[in-house]
Amino acid sequence: MKTLNLLLASLILLAGCKRETPPHEDEHAHAEGPGEEAHDEHEGEAAVRIAPEMLRDLRVTTAPVETRPGGESVTVLGELTFSEDAYAEVASPISARVGSVAVTTGQQVKEGQRLVDLQSPELGRARADLQAAQARVTTARQAAERKRTLAEERIVAQKEAQAAEAEVAAAEAEVSAAQARLVSLGAGREELSTGQAAPSFTLRAPIAGTVIERSARTGQMADPSEPLFRIGNLSSLWLIVHAFERDAVRMQPGAEARVLFAAFPGREFSARVGYIGQRVDVASRTIAVRLELDNPDGLLRPGMSASASIPLGGAGAAIITVPATSLQRLENGWVVFLPTPKKGVFERREVGRGRTLGDEVEVLSGLKAGEQVVVEGAFLLKAEVEKSSGGGEAHEH
Repeated sequence: MKTLNLLLASLILLAGCKRETPPHEDEHAHAEGPGEEAHDEHEGEAAVRIAPEMLRDLRVTTAPVETRPGGESVTVLGELTFSEDAYAEVASPISARVGSVAVTTGQQVKEGQRLVDLQSPELGRARADLQAAQARVTTARQAAERKRTLAEERIVAQKEAQAAEAEVAAAEAEVSAAQARLVSLGAGREELSTGQAAPSFTLRAPIAGTVIERSARTGQMADPSEPLFRIGNLSSLWLIVHAFERDAVRMQPGAEARVLFAAFPGREFSARVGYIGQRVDVASRTIAVRLELDNPDGLLRPGMSASASIPLGGAGAAIITVPATSLQRLENGWVVFLPTPKKGVFERREVGRGRTLGDEVEVLSGLKAGEQVVVEGAFLLKAEVEKSSGGGEAHEH
């Protein structure tokens, strides 16, 4: 009996020792496994986890951390326009009726390409004048030849031969004047050489480019004061901005500017300072500055509004920048969020904030060029961090 009692006591003692293990430690030990170890690796104190159902509704976009030339810069507003050397307005030199139109709006044309045929009574009179002048030249030359022959035979005085030569020169001058008038009315070289009094003349493209606007309609009367076509070369455009005089005098021709268009949010274009105006607008105290942009894809169009960041003075050391919306303010300072290889997990990283440069912000520490930061969605990630911090205090003992 005594032996049985000792055995029962030993069993009770062992059961009590097993129950001394805290329940929450058992649960923790049971939860740990290969998958959770990877979870801890990505979800430390500097990580934010978004639930899959929330991630579906959260729009997240990223942008690379970039390097920019250092130094001070200024942001100014402007509007795109054609280059002065790549834009032309084509009008009839005289009142004429529109005949056949050869091009349409949006069409690419080459220099010298036929645009439209026009008909004008004035052109017919000019051609008749040219034919009459050419006939007088023929007559004057024949008379001068006879006078020279007679003067050599001493039948007439030498001065009569000289007078005949003067008549030839005068007639030739009339032909030149008539030809010049025909050229001003749109006649071509072939028409001048043949002297044909054709009922029409042709307008041709003075430059290569795109037909931006066409107002010519078959049968209408063309007014010399109203262009029938507007042609522009869109491969290179000008952005005209207006900078305060204190900033404009510090800009350098050839400096590289960064341009943002309202039509292309988030996309940056490069431009060069081509010309800085020599006159200050007395009303606004600004100076016009011309920025030159390449437009090989034809995305940009004259009339678009834009903002340009232009460096002032000499270039400084390179700086690190991120989009302004990617930076978020927390209690301990400024942070950005970086995507991790694990879906729904983002790294929270503290950074040192520098100057605001238009739509971007200088980063003094915490990031390096080429890293990806969250732009759209950064504010919601910040809100998730603040919610987790507030709710996590109850679990800290």
